[in-house]
Amino acid sequence: MSYTQRLSLLIMADSLIVLTSIFFSRFLVSADIHVITLPVVVSSITLLLCHHLFSMIYKLYKKAWEYASVGELLFILKAITFSIATAAMIQLVIFQDISFRLLAVTWMLHILLIGGSRFCWRIVRDTYIKKNDDKKRTLIVGAGSAGTMVVRQLTKNNDSELLPIAFIDDNVNIRNLDIMGLPVIGGVDQIEKAVHVLNIDNIVIAIPSLGKRQLNTIFEECAKTKVKTLILPKLEDLVTGKLSVNQFRDVQVEDLLGREPVELDIDSISEYIKHKVVLVTGAGGSIGSEICRQVMKFDPLKIILLGHGENSIYSIEMELKDSYGSSQIECITEIADVQDANKMMAIMNKYRPHVVYHAAAHKHVPLMEKNPEEALKNNLIGTMNVAKAASMYGVNIFVMISTDKAVNPTSVMGATKRLAEMVIQSMDKTSDTKFVAVRFGNVLGSRGSVIPRFKQQIEKGGPVSVTHPDMVRYFMTIPEASRLVIQAGALAKGGEIFILDMGDPVKIVDLAKNLIRLSGNSLEDIGIEFTGTRPGEKLFEELFKANEVDERQVYPKIYVGKTADLYTEEIIKMISNYASLDKAILREQLLKLANSSNVIPISKKLISIG
Repeated sequence: MSYTQRLSLLIMADSLIVLTSIFFSRFLVSADIHVITLPVVVSSITLLLCHHLFSMIYKLYKKAWEYASVGELLFILKAITFSIATAAMIQLVIFQDISFRLLAVTWMLHILLIGGSRFCWRIVRDTYIKKNDDKKRTLIVGAGSAGTMVVRQLTKNNDSELLPIAFIDDNVNIRNLDIMGLPVIGGVDQIEKAVHVLNIDNIVIAIPSLGKRQLNTIFEECAKTKVKTLILPKLEDLVTGKLSVNQFRDVQVEDLLGREPVELDIDSISEYIKHKVVLVTGAGGSIGSEICRQVMKFDPLKIILLGHGENSIYSIEMELKDSYGSSQIECITEIADVQDANKMMAIMNKYRPHVVYHAAAHKHVPLMEKNPEEALKNNLIGTMNVAKAASMYGVNIFVMISTDKAVNPTSVMGATKRLAEMVIQSMDKTSDTKFVAVRFGNVLGSRGSVIPRFKQQIEKGGPVSVTHPDMVRYFMTIPEASRLVIQAGALAKGGEIFILDMGDPVKIVDLAKNLIRLSGNSLEDIGIEFTGTRPGEKLFEELFKANEVDERQVYPKIYVGKTADLYTEEIIKMISNYASLDKAILREQLLKLANSSNVIPISKKLISIG
């Protein structure tokens, strides 16, 4: 039906209702069938004109009445009340009298008939037209403002495949009450029972401000059932309008692991990045590319993307240009190997960066066990090359990406990263550049992470291979790791190792179980297979030694490590001799030096690397 046809129909229906209301009211008040009198005719004409006038003012003819609610009812009340008041004034002016009883009864009938005519369409629509047995019965977790918005959106949207059935909420004050026509049937501990009793097909977690620990608790209850679990978009996506409350997504492993993200000190970061030249090594990697994305938000003058792999560097270059093409930020690519000392010098000389983020490294533990010379060349010599070049050409701040595997290392990768930490701490003592390192645990979704491997195994039908049932690791997301690196630059005074309070470690077998459940499979269908620890692996990772970290936080959730013993002379000697050593001997010497406590520390005997 067109708008013109709809308007004509409503005007005709309302005219009939107005006339019926006043003449029937006259009959009820006077108990006389002779209802056509001069005062009634004058009042009826006044009411008719005023009703249409106020209906236009309050846009009653433009409302979609199939979605009518309390707001529309208030507009009807105002339009009718003002119409009756106008009719009363006309009676007073013409007849010097007001028929209060007649107008009062007319007012009530008017509201009843107009309101009924409008809301009956919604009743018919909700009861018959919208009824769809094919929709999936859905349990809403959270009866707050977000949960009620979800229910409203789902009931309005004919295209939605979800049908809200009931609420779950831990608030005892609303227990057993009805909200939006749905019962609040219990707390989170009642999810499993509710799914079986109400024949639920889907669960929607509608609490966008939920913390990770709380979400984990809810998901554990949802995982006891076999129904699909969805979650509302993040609060910032709802606030910024990127997503609406009916755009649900699957629960992801990132939602369940880690801690609450560390908030950035925007002012201090802007101060050292804005309108500055920033160089990122390993810019094509998972951490390096995310650092580039985060840095671009702070309006640098130039950003140099340095990496060894041309495809990954091209990919991040195109992404940044697509996202920030309209800005004045110059995005420059350099294909180079950090093992090439001359090339590092040339690049630093050419661009004279103010800030360097050193993310280039070999990180795969088992591969580095087989190739210790490559780990030494890339992680240790490469770091030394970039650090020397940075010092030579006046870089203000140099931030190296390290790892929890550098603490009491049992692997070649961890040993080379610990020795690289020593190198930059030593250089900080003799250079005007502020050299710092940032140490954190495993990064979700990064290259070499267990999660992509687990997902591949699940897609193939399993089993998921876990090295050991007691294996635990610290986890954080790629954006959070990158933000920590950038924040460390703002906190740098020189020589620190910044350490993130990563909360409680996560058992890898629990991570595997969560991924299986999130994929919609059961543990019995996929299965878990224990393969034994790999070379160089530890069951438990540490973020710092007991005597290495200052108890005071330099920033919320960030600690700073104390200066440890630095064995620079031994490092230089190893670099000069490594090529002639057998792999097994080289591995042994790397681990011995990284864990050494019997050689002369740099605090007593200072040897300059630069």
